[in-house]
Amino acid sequence: MEQNTQHSALLVMDMQPTILRRFNDTSLLVNKVSDAIAFARHRQIPVIYVTVGFRSGAPEISANNKGFTASKQQMLAVDMDEMLKIHPALLPAVGEITVIKRRISAFTGSDLEVVLRAFNINHLILTGVATSGVVLSTVREAADKDYRLTVLSDCCADADEEVHRVLTTKVFTRQADVLMLEEWKQL
Repeated sequence: MEQNTQHSALLVMDMQPTILRRFNDTSLLVNKVSDAIAFARHRQIPVIYVTVGFRSGAPEISANNKGFTASKQQMLAVDMDEMLKIHPALLPAVGEITVIKRRISAFTGSDLEVVLRAFNINHLILTGVATSGVVLSTVREAADKDYRLTVLSDCCADADEEVHRVLTTKVFTRQADVLMLEEWKQL
């Protein structure tokens, strides 16, 4: 498989301290994602950050949305400016784009697709948390939108290791190339 970097972008998804706190130890994950970012920058692959956030009071959360409704009360107490912050070890460089999404997929409620069209991107390299959340939803939607996909399996994590394993070894492989970071760097 040949890596065409001219029309590729690395997506760094939901790597926010408020989200990473839900995991036991994210130091290895953060280091791997930091390495992926450095490699992408070196290869002149655009790095695009995707964060999840809401307006004050979270009016975007519908009572019909089981997943978000369960955490809406907690969201009301969260400082949204604080929630949107990206992990300090992964901060965007000058000129790198951050998009804010309002749901699980990187596309839903964000201007990601507009940004990708502007950069003529047709290949997405995915990193982030959780594997069963933003990564799964983004793989599915991006595949439906005809993007070429690469998932860096060791640059993603899930609270349930078995779910992560099944997704990266059985589910994602139907729509994406699933590689370890070091494999991707060798392409």
